Amino acid sequence: MNLIESTDLLVGDLAPLTFSSPVAYVYNPLEYARAPHELYLKKFGQGRREVVMFGMNPGPWGMVQSGVPFGDVPSVRDWMGIEAPVGQPAELHPNRPVQGFKCKRREASGMRLWGWAKETFGPAERFFERFYVANFCPLCFFDEDSANRTPDKLARGERPALLAACDAALRRTVEILNPAYVVGVGVFAENRARIALDGMEITIGRIPHPSPASPLSHHNWPGQVNDALRALGVEY
Repeated sequence: MNLIESTDLLVGDLAPLTFSSPVAYVYNPLEYARAPHELYLKKFGQGRREVVMFGMNPGPWGMVQSGVPFGDVPSVRDWMGIEAPVGQPAELHPNRPVQGFKCKRREASGMRLWGWAKETFGPAERFFERFYVANFCPLCFFDEDSANRTPDKLARGERPALLAACDAALRRTVEILNPAYVVGVGVFAENRARIALDGMEITIGRIPHPSPASPLSHHNWPGQVNDALRALGVEY
């Protein structure tokens, strides 16, 4: 199995799921932004990777637009060299348009994450020789007011099926890429890794989340990432 086939399985597992209020809109960029996502998998998701990093779920100005995890559009287009047509979700919130690579809004978490990768490793190809970046859940949830709802804020009865599908996808990703380290971007991601990868011989840890909503992100976030990775044993 490869990551494209694993993505197809995840899309199929998620397709029958439904979500109740306050969730009013669900975007799945693995479907409508499949073209750039598949380019990302083909370009950077082939062969073994030493470190797999992954976040919680897409942001409205990142993967929702570009189909790439933490996918701030300029970072994806100009640094990774990925650009492809992007379609539309089945139902679109008027305040959360999908403009694809024409989107002018920047995605703060992606700017920080990919900015750190560029500053530390230089060309994208050099970073991705050792690292791969994913999202735990590919779905983005909005309420009627267009506020983002993260998976941990869904109705309790709606979480198990979603988490089970995403746990299975994460495990497949690790089996395919065979990393020595799995690193959650934030506490939620680390916790899911410990559940999904239970029994696998792998080092699991986390880095601070780069979102401006996280207080840690405002104090030398790149330095904190370097310290956290080196504490796990990742040298560069």
